[in-house]
Amino acid sequence: MATKNLSNTDAVSKLKELATSIDFALMATQLDKFPLHAIPMSTKKVDSKGNIWFLSGKDSTHNKNINKDSNVQLFYSKAMAMEFLTVYGKAEIVDDQIIIDDLYQSSDDNWFDGKTDPNISAIKVIPEDAHYWDTKDNMLISLIKMGVGTVTGEKKDLSEQGNLKV
Repeated sequence: MATKNLSNTDAVSKLKELATSIDFALMATQLDKFPLHAIPMSTKKVDSKGNIWFLSGKDSTHNKNINKDSNVQLFYSKAMAMEFLTVYGKAEIVDDQIIIDDLYQSSDDNWFDGKTDPNISAIKVIPEDAHYWDTKDNMLISLIKMGVGTVTGEKKDLSEQGNLKV
């Protein structure tokens, strides 16, 4: 496995690529207590600074936890594609209607009564530390390389991992 640490715009690009292609993350809050509170959240946007955005209910347990302690950990996993991302950062609850309008999609009607639902808020996660694991090639090529390596006994470099300094 090759190590490829990325920074600045390259790190933001990789973060955006993985977070949006995987989409759902487990967001863990109350990191100072066990068990952690972890829930699946759909990534709405990764902005140009690398901030990751979600929509959430103001009355949710994770919003309450963030109001007490802004530290969060995001876990992204798309096992079939061998794509993984973990992000540690600070979360902020945002009630700006312009931001909510930008993030809202029709599928969000399953959780909210439209963009103006009084219970809707946005969560902005500002990454402080991120790490990724990803295949160098698509899954089919990686499987072929694994097969060739099994037959020939050669170890193939199938993936890369690294830190993302946003």
